[in-house]
Amino acid sequence: MFKLLILSSLFLVGAMAAPVDPLSNFFKDKSKIDRPFDLRDPFKAPQVKSEKNTSDKGFASSGKGNYSNIKEDAVKNLTELKLVGVLIGKERRALVNTGRSIVILREGARIGDDGAELKAIMPGGIILVEKIVNVYGQEEYLETVIPISK
Repeated sequence: MFKLLILSSLFLVGAMAAPVDPLSNFFKDKSKIDRPFDLRDPFKAPQVKSEKNTSDKGFASSGKGNYSNIKEDAVKNLTELKLVGVLIGKERRALVNTGRSIVILREGARIGDDGAELKAIMPGGIILVEKIVNVYGQEEYLETVIPISK
């Protein structure tokens, strides 16, 4: 019993004397780089920065060959949405007051945090379509008609 106690105490003292992290002091004498594990992997291609937005040039490209000088702002909240007017013509537009500014939207634009889509712009108002999941786990589409505010 006494031999077992002495043997276990030797293992305990030996474990305490072991260095905590052998890799922390490995590069200390071999390299001048402070933190070599924080560097980029040299065998992977560097990440490419995203393209700059062309809206600072006075126009925005909305697709391949589609350019517009109409600034498109995102509407964050549908509850503060107030339809001021509509523009009917070749390209239909809706003028929306968000409380801070007036935003020009077109058909197909995503509105709000839930991603409601502006489906149609008519002379009397706009139609928003929103995809939701009901209590049964099925996807449903909600259509909301917003008339022009007076």
